[in-house]
Amino acid sequence: MSNRFFVSVVSVVLLTSSLPALAHHAFSGEFDQSKPITLEGVVTRVDWENPHVHYYVDVTGPDGTVVNWSCETGGPTRLARRGWLRDTLKPGDKVIVHGFLEKDASHAVDGRQVTLADGQKIGSVANH
Repeated sequence: MSNRFFVSVVSVVLLTSSLPALAHHAFSGEFDQSKPITLEGVVTRVDWENPHVHYYVDVTGPDGTVVNWSCETGGPTRLARRGWLRDTLKPGDKVIVHGFLEKDASHAVDGRQVTLADGQKIGSVANH
């Protein structure tokens, strides 16, 4: 009985420790490198979490309609090494995002290069 319990515990630990790896994806699996896009708008939210940091930008279209775009970047550790810290991008910041559309045609982009209102550039498009 104790061997069965030990095997069960080890199995659960191994399965749950691999879940973050299963959630991770390749750039080419989610984004279309042949569809670059530039968004200009205002940051509404920043989720500083593994495996990728996500931030959201309200973009006003030509007809006045506001669309909230989801922008994905690298992970917190990778961004921090490049000088992009938790408080570098904040709700209310005006930004220009250079990225690539998500393949499912949703309002989502790989937004790893951002230009802040003061002209400072953060991120890199070469992080795929």
